[in-house]
Amino acid sequence: MSEQKIENLSFEEAMNELDTVVRRLESGNIKLDEAVSTYERGMALQKHCTQKLSTAKAKIDLLITDQKNIIGTENFNDTETA
Repeated sequence: MSEQKIENLSFEEAMNELDTVVRRLESGNIKLDEAVSTYERGMALQKHCTQKLSTAKAKIDLLITDQKNIIGTENFNDTETA
């Protein structure tokens, strides 16, 4: 399996790879050193997925409905989180 940089993976790609990581670790047919590096990648994939979901949720939370029931969005990149 050629490993892509995690930050370049879509949410779906990262979830699929994370599923593969879990199955490999659960199989028990993996050497200790490889298991540790696989676990580390799995943790990084989990963090990436969590960040992607968090970003998506923040964007959805910015959806606003005005008095005319016209749906728009605020510019997500220009908002500050305190």
